[in-house]
Amino acid sequence: MFNNTEWLAQVREDVIDPDREIVDPHHHLWPKPFLSYDLEELWSDTEDGHNVVQTVFMECGSSYRKDGPERLKPIGETEFIAAAAARSAADPDKATIAGFVGHADLRLDNLDEVLDAHIAAANGLFRGIRHAGAFDKDSAGFAIPGRAPEGLYRDYDFRRGVARLRERGFTYDTWNYHHQIPDFAELASAVPDTTMILDHFGTPLGVGPYEGKRDENFARWKDDIAAVAEYKNVFAKIGGLAMPDNGFGWNTRATPPTSDEFVDAQAPYYHHAIKCFGPERCMFESNFPVDRLSISYRTLWNGLKKIAADYSEAEQTAMFSGTARKVYKLDAV
Repeated sequence: MFNNTEWLAQVREDVIDPDREIVDPHHHLWPKPFLSYDLEELWSDTEDGHNVVQTVFMECGSSYRKDGPERLKPIGETEFIAAAAARSAADPDKATIAGFVGHADLRLDNLDEVLDAHIAAANGLFRGIRHAGAFDKDSAGFAIPGRAPEGLYRDYDFRRGVARLRERGFTYDTWNYHHQIPDFAELASAVPDTTMILDHFGTPLGVGPYEGKRDENFARWKDDIAAVAEYKNVFAKIGGLAMPDNGFGWNTRATPPTSDEFVDAQAPYYHHAIKCFGPERCMFESNFPVDRLSISYRTLWNGLKKIAADYSEAEQTAMFSGTARKVYKLDAV
């Protein structure tokens, strides 16, 4: 799925601001031979010119246990990442996996059992849960269709689980589609004490029934982002717009985009989110290797740095590293 290195290599730019410290708060790993993006492949990206010092792994259904109770199968992913993080820590000259966000069904009556199992397996890395809310009735043609049931954010047991995360000192991450942002805002209002992170701008869609409606969808998205940003317990991961379902089509081209093309197409999303949330509640993310389908790590972070150039040094520091460290309780290196 991600063996497109030769295609990506067609665009090779000089690295902008190479000394700037970066914490990448959102990436995945899959062991070989499943999707072949393990620590070594992550390092091949993080070591490609930018100063990426720490990362946060985001759950992705990787390396689940094959046996045992269904509720504990995600602990296999925790064990896999704890081992990868230990290997990363052994080489301090490269990016270290400094935090882990796992999965649990937040509707469970025995949620604490699953949280305790994550803690026991994570070797100090466990920071929170992502139980994504992505649902669209027309998602059959999406490259990455959401698997949540309709109305998850309104489910009483789910909201109880989100609240329990705060009581245990953990965060809640979610991935949903742009038309679900108002539902997510209701969740943020209903559970105001839990720190919540909206991944990928709320995933503005540009395929299927949303194809050819970018201006219309963008206008709706702007209003919905402004509304959810009113809830101070919500933070925004700004990135993840190079997935095929965003509809920019870069993954189908003969050549990948340059950082200037990236900025021209996507800067309005970044500037609006930053305006609404403030830099202190925004963190740049890679969403690799999923966004690697469309753009290289080197080019992506060049584009992000070009967008960030409009902001003060303190604001840039927040978005490239400070907000991620604050939210996920990461020690500076």
